Amino acid sequence: MLSRLYVKNIALISETDIEFDSGLNVLSGETGSGKSVILDSVNFILGSKADRTMIRYGETEAFVKAEFNVDNDSKALEVLREYDIETDGEIIISRKLTTEGKNAIKINGNGVTVSMLKNVTQHLVDVHGQSEHFFLLDEDNQLKVIDGLTGKKAENIKSGLAELISEKKTYKSKISALGGDETERARRLDLLEYQIREIENAELKEGEFEELKAKQNKIINVEKILSALNTVVSALSDDGGCIDGIAASSHEMNRISGIDECYSQVCERLEDINTEIIDISETVADLADNLSFDADEAQQVEERLSLIKNLRKKYGGTEEEIIAYKDRAKEEYEAITDGAQLIEKYTEKIAACDKKIFALCRELTEMRKATAKIFCLDVETELKTLNIPNAKFGVHFNDYDFETANLTSSNGCDKIYFEFSANKGEPLKPLSKVISGGEMSRFMLAVKTRLKNVNGISTYIFDEIDSGISGYTADTVAGKFLSISQSTQILAVSHLPQICAASDAQFLIYKTEENGKTLTRVKRLSRSEKVDEIMRLTGSVSSDTARRHAEELINKIKNK
Repeated sequence: MLSRLYVKNIALISETDIEFDSGLNVLSGETGSGKSVILDSVNFILGSKADRTMIRYGETEAFVKAEFNVDNDSKALEVLREYDIETDGEIIISRKLTTEGKNAIKINGNGVTVSMLKNVTQHLVDVHGQSEHFFLLDEDNQLKVIDGLTGKKAENIKSGLAELISEKKTYKSKISALGGDETERARRLDLLEYQIREIENAELKEGEFEELKAKQNKIINVEKILSALNTVVSALSDDGGCIDGIAASSHEMNRISGIDECYSQVCERLEDINTEIIDISETVADLADNLSFDADEAQQVEERLSLIKNLRKKYGGTEEEIIAYKDRAKEEYEAITDGAQLIEKYTEKIAACDKKIFALCRELTEMRKATAKIFCLDVETELKTLNIPNAKFGVHFNDYDFETANLTSSNGCDKIYFEFSANKGEPLKPLSKVISGGEMSRFMLAVKTRLKNVNGISTYIFDEIDSGISGYTADTVAGKFLSISQSTQILAVSHLPQICAASDAQFLIYKTEENGKTLTRVKRLSRSEKVDEIMRLTGSVSSDTARRHAEELINKIKNK
């Protein structure tokens, strides 16, 4: 339940701190007094779009804080645990908006996003007003309503569906690992066969690419290499070249080698150098003689390099990786070829799962139809008490068979929509197309009366859904509110004296002028002040008779 609401700088509210009762809380006041501001503040804390125009004129920021107390089995607590937000059953939400558009939201002191906030508050509060009935008009939500009434039995079937669907996915994954169905396997085998043949035909050798790159480099630079080799041979062997010079030097040193040992050593070194240079010259000359440009070989090298580059792009960055890819492809080819029996086995298991899923879907459908039938009768009964005596309410279920059934959803195969007729002799039509605003208010109240212990929501907010209602119907609406408030907290904005009479806590919203500024105030009324407010709502002149009438109304409503 919403135990406390603190509002600061929202519209005409400077600051207010409201403590709510666990039962029926009614907010009343003159038109334009600011009742909607309270609901805007609640919607703000629940995650509605932040609008800077809601900030009080002259202030730089607006702030709202709400305190909730919920049961341990509340879905809101489950969501908080998923977000790693600690709570002992108390949920404190605060939200601040600045004139710069900055938005700060905290739950139990932890910063959260608007999306996270909505995921929590959708399990705390259900807001209903004359223009806020979209939940019941959404067909997906209508199915949730039926399932909520069906209760644990529906949840058990859904759990069984989830397990079977998961099992089916496992078998499909195994089939996929074996190449999929017959068409997919044939396609995969063709691809693997082509890849294996392409790699084997290439007859790759480890390190071949680098060898070919070196050969290609040599072919590209053949002229440059030949020029360099010829220059070296000429420098070494031509007349007056290096060999002649060293030979002459050796001859001269040989003439004086007998004079001193050091000359003899130099002479020997020159002879060694001469021998080495002659060998180098002959080697270089041989290299030059053997060097040639073969156009066919160059073409072959280029084509071979291109082939290996193409294989590298497809199968791996090196010859080793390409060969390893081929080996894996062979293993997969053999596995797919040998896996036909396994695929047949898994396919049979999938078919068996589908049969079980379909059977559970049919069981869930029948269960939903039985629940819907009772629910519709109950709502019709409620509507009759709300002065729609000829109301007809139904739930339309789309037909399906094994061929058309959706066997992939744990929610079953049903698609439904609510049908409604307010007038005798008129056929049932989809709720969203035929129901008027006034009828919708009463229809929603009838539904909520029947759902009060089902959806886990701890607080209902009703924004003037009693508009246009009076007399006997007003007494009935008050009775509905009392019934719901026995198990679910209600915050209701109302102008009906009967609703105010039924309240556990009555709040007056009023305007006042202070220091030249208009302010909206919220006051919790005492018993005596509540009687005064009922008198005002009935339009009675303050008198002992009017007061007794108001007291009688309270006693009458409360003792229903």
